[in-house]
Amino acid sequence: MTQLAAGGPSAVALNAIARELGVSGPALYRYFRNRDALLTALALDAYNDLAEALAGADSLPRAYRAWALEQPHRYRLLFAAPLPGYDAHQPELVAAAQRSMDLLLKVEPDRERAVVLWSRMHGHVSLEIEGNFASMGLDPERLYSATLGA
Repeated sequence: MTQLAAGGPSAVALNAIARELGVSGPALYRYFRNRDALLTALALDAYNDLAEALAGADSLPRAYRAWALEQPHRYRLLFAAPLPGYDAHQPELVAAAQRSMDLLLKVEPDRERAVVLWSRMHGHVSLEIEGNFASMGLDPERLYSATLGA
């Protein structure tokens, strides 16, 4: 996670992780056949963590934003292209992402409207994480409320 937080998915290297853990590179390859497999495991963990945060929330949109702001490196792993050639549409990742969408469908049962709501949440949070609102001198919390129509 240190490498992911410091430099994004492209900074994740199995041999460096092995060194951090105090094991040999070949030992780590017993668990992950390559960097893509490790990124998939990290993404699955992040999707599960996000779903857990959303499931227990009083306000799903607020929980989504809070989770993303607390863990921007994991948010980017889920919603930005991690690496050229990486297949982010693997069945297990799609299923993990669907769990969060299923929670959103409990808030907004109409699928099309739920996707519009998610698009609003995602767009705002992505801009906020990259510092776009701060550079404009705008209050991100206030804008998020406006984005949600609250």
